[in-house]
Amino acid sequence: MYKSNKIVIVGGGSAGWMSASTLIKFFPNKDITVVESPNIPIIGVGESTLGYIKFWVDCLGIDEKDFFKYTNASLKLSIKFTDFYKKNSGSFHYPFGNPFMGPCFMLGSKSWLYKKIFKPETPASDYALCHYPIVSLIEKNKINENDNGELENFCLRTDSAYHFDATLFAEWLANNYCQPKGVQRIRSEIKKVCVNDDGVEKVILDDGTELFADLFIDCTGWKSLLIGSSLKEPFISYNDIIPNNRAWATQIPYIDKKVELEPYTNCTAISNGWVWNIPLWSRIGTGYVYSDKFISKEDALEEFKQFLKTKTTISCEERITEDLSFKDIEMRIGIHERTWVKNVVAIGLSAGFIEPLESNGLFTVHEFLMQLVNIIERENVNQWDVDGYNLVCKRKYDGFCKFVSLHYLLSQRDDSEYWKYVSKISTSNRIVDGDMYDTFYSAVVRKNLIHQHDAFNGVACISNGLNYNFLSKEHILNQNFYNKTFNPVELVNQIDNSWDQLKVKWNQVAENSPTLFEYLQKKFYT
Repeated sequence: MYKSNKIVIVGGGSAGWMSASTLIKFFPNKDITVVESPNIPIIGVGESTLGYIKFWVDCLGIDEKDFFKYTNASLKLSIKFTDFYKKNSGSFHYPFGNPFMGPCFMLGSKSWLYKKIFKPETPASDYALCHYPIVSLIEKNKINENDNGELENFCLRTDSAYHFDATLFAEWLANNYCQPKGVQRIRSEIKKVCVNDDGVEKVILDDGTELFADLFIDCTGWKSLLIGSSLKEPFISYNDIIPNNRAWATQIPYIDKKVELEPYTNCTAISNGWVWNIPLWSRIGTGYVYSDKFISKEDALEEFKQFLKTKTTISCEERITEDLSFKDIEMRIGIHERTWVKNVVAIGLSAGFIEPLESNGLFTVHEFLMQLVNIIERENVNQWDVDGYNLVCKRKYDGFCKFVSLHYLLSQRDDSEYWKYVSKISTSNRIVDGDMYDTFYSAVVRKNLIHQHDAFNGVACISNGLNYNFLSKEHILNQNFYNKTFNPVELVNQIDNSWDQLKVKWNQVAENSPTLFEYLQKKFYT
């Protein structure tokens, strides 16, 4: 049996203070302490988040207005992918929210797939334009709360996420949420971790203080001080399906904020990986994610600098000055075999990490934490609970990891050794049970996933954006073989005309909506 009346969180940063915030919210009577090193720099992953974080923020009772100014936050409606299909192939969006199924009720989610097959000249970017009315706003840097419901299936409150400074967000949680609620904060180095048959017995600080706990939360980043270094839990690498293992990161100033403050994260594929662009209120966060199997970190830095000079929304060599600071990040891609071992739970980078694509840096943090809350609500936690936690968290991680790998598997780029390599990656040894098995097997192997949105909206957005159609002309004709009146071209024209009329309406809404800059300035930054 495991108790959790006294909890010690080792490590601060986003993972540590999100852990403390979650636990003190749901268990205000527990004794919770955060020990953070004053000397170890915070990596600060997670400037771009996913919509799931809104549920976490709402559960904790946090008002957006409380932390926006402090963290230089902005709103995010989508992830944009540029040149992932082929070099210079253009962009497509993966917006938040549930898709609008289209004007043909009988076909539902298959409507656009019919259109693409019988009108092959249709650009891949049209999928999101048809199924997500909000893209009409996104492409114009506009935003709308949609109180009148003119944008089908969109709600700003639920179908958006954040861009923010993750380091400042952690600090805000510490000062404005955790400590006022009674969380103890200790700034000290861990001198020694003492283990016994039950897990971690105690941690000894550099001043000799000994901290005992029923439950220890490991938030020490890739160091994994408790679960890895002390308890020796094996780490499973995912580099066989996720090729990137390093990143260069920096922060650049705006030239024209009204133009460059975009309501999406932009991911641009280049010769040895991809570059992220995350516009915060005060500046832009950007980084180059790559594989050192194909390029040295020195050459990657030069390639990144050249990209920033010529390929950003507003290209400007003067912005990339000599005093600009670039951070070299070595990433550990994978997850520990178990993330809860004895009396230690790993959260954040110490548990595992998928490369930054799809903005998943903080995803496992709040998802694992909400699962942890479900478990320790019981007075005594037994091994059944621990095993269940490990199974659920591993499946969530596996599913998301396979989803990220799909961005490379379906790419048609062959302009470098890097892109030739990723086209040969096999996921056969990773496709096991769970939702992603159904999605991958049905969509990629059988090409017969009819209700793909029910399985995973993201797979539909990414695969269609990469020009991979779930259906085939033969499949459609075979299904309608006994329908003598079936005329696919006529049907597609009717559907397309209906979509064109809807797009006129959506574009009109966009024209009458404020820019993201105007909206944020009025609501948060007056």
